[in-house]
This record gives sequence, structure tokens and C-alpha cells, in this order.
Amino acid sequence: MSKYDDEAVAGAVGGAVEPARVRQLWHLLEPLHAVLYYAPEVFEEAAALGYDTKERWPSYFPLRAVPLGPVGAGRVASAFYSFSPRMVAEHIDSAWAVADPDAVLAARLRGIDRAYRAILGDRVDGPELAEAAALARRAADAANTAGRPLAAANAALEWPEAPHLQLWQAATILREHRGDGHIAALLVAGLDPVESLVSFAAIGAASVERFASRGWSAAEWESARERLTARGLVDEKGGATDAGRDLRHRVEHQTDQLAGTPWQLLGAKGTDRLVDLLGDFWVAVLSSGLLPSETTLGIGKV
Repeated sequence: MSKYDDEAVAGAVGGAVEPARVRQLWHLLEPLHAVLYYAPEVFEEAAALGYDTKERWPSYFPLRAVPLGPVGAGRVASAFYSFSPRMVAEHIDSAWAVADPDAVLAARLRGIDRAYRAILGDRVDGPELAEAAALARRAADAANTAGRPLAAANAALEWPEAPHLQLWQAATILREHRGDGHIAALLVAGLDPVESLVSFAAIGAASVERFASRGWSAAEWESARERLTARGLVDEKGGATDAGRDLRHRVEHQTDQLAGTPWQLLGAKGTDRLVDLLGDFWVAVLSSGLLPSETTLGIGKV
């Protein structure tokens, strides 16, 4: 707590936070985290370590998985869930021979530092960002990471001193906390990794072409569609049935519920303030043009 301003979170009392607010906070924080996978400054840091940066995947996998340590493809595929294990193995099997985890962790913070300074300019050192970082860090510190491997691994890292890096790290912990919970919701719904994508595409969360970036073959996609059709969740044309839409609605609602705990500490007052503070930074990241207009997360679509 000594590394950030206690006054920034003073008066933020705990209390119920509605699922809609939890989802809004995810929408605001996700782009702040996702800069890691698209900013040229991060690619430069990854290339300096020896990673191929002609496309984003060779650096994406080590940059996201690195808090887990030098683990193999099986562990990473389990935690990432919707990626084809073949695709994970293609990039993880050699990742730690290129650079050890400590070097990757340092490189990703250097890259985020440079990227945030390029995107946000003088606002990096402003009081609004420091206050947002304090609130987001408080929520991240409150996240229960039991049964959430990616959230737990990121939460175990030391906090950087600079407020803008604290904001990024908090956003990362909170998005991985949500993602781990989302996998739990998919498991409860009986959706395996490729079925989770087929069912999501069926409700229009993103195009089939966008989901193809996860590495599944056409045969695997078709087999999953057939399984979902047999369950009455997808029709013969690949669109969601009423039952399919209901199931995905339950998955998303349960994900919001499971992601809500960190925000209860801040309560309505604290989360309202954080939403107000994050707006300008969210706009700046989206206006940078770095992030794709369509993603596999379905933000704004579900």
C-alpha cells in the first residue's frame, strides 16, 4: 500500500456491484491490457529477445504465459483453453529456449512503459492515472485467485512502482481473473474448447474467420458444430438456436458473477469513480488504431 496513494481510495466502501457494471469495467480495462499484444514498442522488445515478430503469435504466447514460469505447452493450452493445443505447442515448445521468463517479464514491462507513454503522452504522469491505478490495484489485490491459474500467476508478481505500470498490471490480473472464471462457466455449460468458439460464433460474437485464428482445423470446427447441433444448440447453418442463445447468455452472466468479487471491495462509489477515470485512457487506446476492430472476446456483441 505504501507505493500508491491511500487517499485515492479513501471513502471507497464495499458493497454490491451490479453485473452490468462488472462487465463495463471489463470493457474499459481489456484494451489497456491488450496493448501488450499489438503495440510496436512491445514487438521491438520481444524482437530484441529473439522472438519472431513478423506476426503476433510467436510473442503473444510467451508474453501472456510467462507469469506461469517456463511451463510446457500442455499447461499453457489448459490455461488458455480456446486455442488449439497444436498452435500452443508450435509457439511454446521453443519459447523458453529463446529467452528465460525473467527476461520476458522485464521486456513486457519495458514495452508497456514505452507503449503507454506513446499512447497517453503526459497523462502517464498525471493525477487521474495515478488515482485510477490505485483503485484498480485495490480491486486486483482483492481478487480471490483460488482455482484461477493465470490470475494467480500474475497476482504473484511484484508490483511495479510507476502508476501507469501498476494500472496495466491491475488490468492484467483482473482480466485473467475474469478469463479463468469464464473457463469455469464454459466447463459447467459442457462446452469444450472448440465448442466454446463455435457456439460463440453462432450468436454473432465474431466471424468464423476471426475465430479461425485460434488454430482449429476445418474438420475440428465442423465436428464441434455437429456435436452442438445434436444438442440442439446450433442449427444446420451454424446459427444459434434459442437454446444455444440461452446457454451462451447463462455462460456470460455466470462469468460476470464470477468476476464481481474484486469490485465489491470498491463498492458503487469506487467503481463509479474508476469508470469515470478510465474513460479517457480507454478512448486513447482505441483511438491509437493498434487494436483490431473485431476480436474473439465478443466485447460489445454479447
